[in-house]
Amino acid sequence: MQALLTSNGPVLIGYHGCDRVTGERVLSGEIELLGSTNDYDWLGHGIYFWENDPERALNWARMVLKHGRRSRAQVAEPFVIGAVIQLGNCLDLMQAQSIRWVRDAHSDLKAVYEELQKPLPVNRMIQGELALRHLDCAVLQFLHRDREESGFPAFDTVRAAFPEGTPLYESAGFLERTHIQMCVRHPSSVVGYFRVKTAR
Repeated sequence: MQALLTSNGPVLIGYHGCDRVTGERVLSGEIELLGSTNDYDWLGHGIYFWENDPERALNWARMVLKHGRRSRAQVAEPFVIGAVIQLGNCLDLMQAQSIRWVRDAHSDLKAVYEELQKPLPVNRMIQGELALRHLDCAVLQFLHRDREESGFPAFDTVRAAFPEGTPLYESAGFLERTHIQMCVRHPSSVVGYFRVKTAR
């Protein structure tokens, strides 16, 4: 799907898995989604969306219900809402410059930890998946702080592709759960929410 171009960059569609009560309150305009602030968040702190994939968002909410995985709010009835997202100033980890910024931020963060004589945070595997991304989160949060303290424009959103899961067939280069996630750092980047037909 091609993104709509506007004066503030591309507009993309994202989907957020949550509890039905929460989703209905967001759709009615009663509340806004709150950003995640876990120290293992894959793309740093913010509101997470699956790009162009309501099924993945709904499956995530089902997983939270089934396994009791903690999120900001518990899921009693899995639900998904859609969002129109203005990317604005996006740290897009499918673009070369963004990749260089993150690589350099890691080098700078490593130097800070070495000076403090402390170990860097470590990404951790759960059941064969790189699920707890303490290092990645620390690097991205460091990059955000460094840019803002240096007077550079803050990133509104972060976007990345994640190859994940098992190969579709022997020697395949395609994995069963590859996806793109977006992390919205500022709620104003969400133009609006909409009801999804598949949210049953």
